[in-house]
Amino acid sequence: MQEIITNQTLAPLSDVTVIKRGQTKTPFYGYKIGMVMRALGADEQLTKNVSWFLVNAFSDQTTVTTAEIANAICAALNRAGRTDLATAFTEHRRQDDASFDKATDPQQKLNQLFDENSRVVHENANKDSKVFNTQRDLEAGVVSRALGLKMMPEVVAKAHLRGDIHWHDLDYSPVTPETNCCLIDFDEMLANGFKIGNAWVDSPKSIQTATAQMSQIIANVASLQYGGCSANRIDQLLEPYAMKNYQKHLADAKQWVAEDKQEEYAKTKTKKDIYDAMQALEYEINTLYSSQGQTPFTTINFGLGTSWVAREIQRAILQIRIKGLGKEHRTAIFPKLTFTVKRGLNLNPTDPNYDIKQLALECSTKRMYPDLLMYDKIKELTGSFKTPMGCRSFLQGWEDENGKEVNSGRMNLGVVTVNLPRIALEARGNRELFWQIFDEKMRLAKLALDYRIERTKQAKPENAPLLYMYGAFGKRLKRTDSVDEVFKNSRATVSLGYIGLYEVGATFFGPKWEDSPAAHDFVLEIAKRMHDLCADWEKEEGYHFSLYSTPAESLTDTFCQDDLKRFGKVEDVTDKEYYTNSFHYDVRKHPTPFEKLAFEEDFPKYAGGGFIHYCEYPNLRQNPKALEAVWDWAYDHVGYLGTNTSIDQCFECGFKGEFEATAQGFKCPNCGNHDPATCDVVKRTCGYLGNPQQRPMVHGRHEEIIHRAKHMTGGMIKHAAAFERAKQSDAQRMAR
Repeated sequence: MQEIITNQTLAPLSDVTVIKRGQTKTPFYGYKIGMVMRALGADEQLTKNVSWFLVNAFSDQTTVTTAEIANAICAALNRAGRTDLATAFTEHRRQDDASFDKATDPQQKLNQLFDENSRVVHENANKDSKVFNTQRDLEAGVVSRALGLKMMPEVVAKAHLRGDIHWHDLDYSPVTPETNCCLIDFDEMLANGFKIGNAWVDSPKSIQTATAQMSQIIANVASLQYGGCSANRIDQLLEPYAMKNYQKHLADAKQWVAEDKQEEYAKTKTKKDIYDAMQALEYEINTLYSSQGQTPFTTINFGLGTSWVAREIQRAILQIRIKGLGKEHRTAIFPKLTFTVKRGLNLNPTDPNYDIKQLALECSTKRMYPDLLMYDKIKELTGSFKTPMGCRSFLQGWEDENGKEVNSGRMNLGVVTVNLPRIALEARGNRELFWQIFDEKMRLAKLALDYRIERTKQAKPENAPLLYMYGAFGKRLKRTDSVDEVFKNSRATVSLGYIGLYEVGATFFGPKWEDSPAAHDFVLEIAKRMHDLCADWEKEEGYHFSLYSTPAESLTDTFCQDDLKRFGKVEDVTDKEYYTNSFHYDVRKHPTPFEKLAFEEDFPKYAGGGFIHYCEYPNLRQNPKALEAVWDWAYDHVGYLGTNTSIDQCFECGFKGEFEATAQGFKCPNCGNHDPATCDVVKRTCGYLGNPQQRPMVHGRHEEIIHRAKHMTGGMIKHAAAFERAKQSDAQRMAR
């Protein structure tokens, strides 16, 4: 009640502007006074008295500083005879300042690293902290975090440290004005040549050279930004270079092979070249380390090509992934594979590329990848078809000044994520208060995103030549050009992220809120309001603000741990020790795949800037048709679908399936083996795969993974049809 009383009492201050210590200006948020009083243990009457004191002190002013507000609160408490609370309030502010000083002290951050603080060492599951180059990157990263917090607006830095928002990749940005993730314009670069270091590289004359150049581009791009990079439509991209191989082999055949065997000879040789080239690309990506000390986060998309060459490239990608890496045939973590499903091309048995879809099904049952991009739904949700940048970040449809659709060569400038469960916990069941706190956090996120844009624009083309000057970002700027040429007019995206809609629903409606239409509408309204704010911000500034369903690899742990300290164990919210990824269904529950996807499918129309759905299955090697039933049903419902299935392997006893989760990690259920040298444990970290035995994850992500319940597989083919009929019937009833 204190916040409600305070908001009513402090209404005369609603037009007063608060000036923070860093000179940031914000509205006067009356509910914060109630929160302060509650934290101090004040009763309602004392809260009223303090509120009245503030109104009398500041209602005639247009601006007030935070220091003046703090002094007034202390004066009001002292006047009421509560010097103990005034002292406690002063001490809290002192400790807050000390915490900020500590967080911005590079030596303190280095000490955490050298003490092997697990949340520092294991924050990124794609980094092996045991190797020298990763250790060097971690050392530079912790110093950059301290410096970055000092660079950004103080109100943003403190909100990040308190866990209200999260500034992603603080170990790289804002100290360096790097971009986040991108769709590399391989078409332009391979066609026109490019420069890396001192070497100019001409257009390739074979598919082997083309994939070798791609691996060099990927390594360089990954070292010049901090997020993932993707190759869009790689089968169509590489088709002309494979045809160069074919023409060469055909010319040779005309000299040495009988006329009726010449084409067969050329095709056979070309298919072998294609396989070798794609295998080389797979191995090169998995053996590369970027300057950040990690395997380049790479995604390749394929599936739309229809020529025999494009089909052969698709087939080779899948066959190579099914085979696995090395003599033990381990599952490759990168590149992430996204396979495009399109009605009339490969969806149904009568479609010409249906055989490729069958190979993709086999690959998913054995290696989890490929994830699926549903062609028509992706166009509906994002405005054009393209693969995500890295994990799940999607570009919106965009046309240049000539009306040409452009996807490759565009990028994301960064992400700031809002802690939605905290807003719900602070609101304590009051929806009006929830929206007031929500509005404040959105203003804060906007301030942070504005700073991300401005800082990124301070880069110069020569800071990242391959990106800005040699085609990776789709244009070839001069050294004197502004990098804003590839950002402005909504060409680039910058993302408002969010986490924990499940926990918001549980806070207001209880743990079974998924069954309540009112609860579903409330959490959907949260996504809609964030989306609408992004649209307003884009109109104001000319950059595409997108709503992004944050992967929350370590953030699922960080935010929850912050809130455990603040609110204690709250049932179905903080007591799990992790927060649920974006809009996803509670991982502990057992819906059918169709029920889970039907629950989630409403959210991406607002969160088109980044999303993925996935379903959990037991071992599917013997039941690919069950998986196909889900894929086929999902085509008209979701745009981006991942398969999580049991593919762990023990090389000691030969077991294949699901390893047993323990507090120390994962072990073979057959022989107890947990040695990463003799087992291969692969889990979906968030949007991408990870190997927790080789590269451990933070505590909260580990807890989330081991609590994932399997979704039903028995009878899924029949269930898909029945579920669709029921859903259509419900829709017809609602329409009537």
